[in-house]
Amino acid sequence: MSYKVISRCPVCGQKLFITKLKCSRCETTIENNFKMSKFEYLTNEQLMFIEIFLKCRGSIKEVEKELNISYPTVRTKLDEVIKALGYSVESENSANVDKKKIIDMLEKGEITPDEAIKMLN
Repeated sequence: MSYKVISRCPVCGQKLFITKLKCSRCETTIENNFKMSKFEYLTNEQLMFIEIFLKCRGSIKEVEKELNISYPTVRTKLDEVIKALGYSVESENSANVDKKKIIDMLEKGEITPDEAIKMLN
């Protein structure tokens, strides 16, 4: 039986590295310090989002429909993935959406209070 590789130390939370590889056929074992891809460090939720984002060919409107979430929620999830991969995210989201619009979306139930707080920050 094989298991998904864990990417974080269960004790301290630091990134783990692969140090041993073994062939299941001939039992050859190779030991060294191997790096995992950036994607191995993403959460299952982030990986699912990326899969849907790619399936929708990057169309935020299509991702909205697929996940049944609002545009700001899609943008927030996309920004979280971008940050988790180690890239910086421009703050255009909060610059382009004024506070009144955020409050209107919150009142209409289009976004959650937590999403509103993230957008305002």
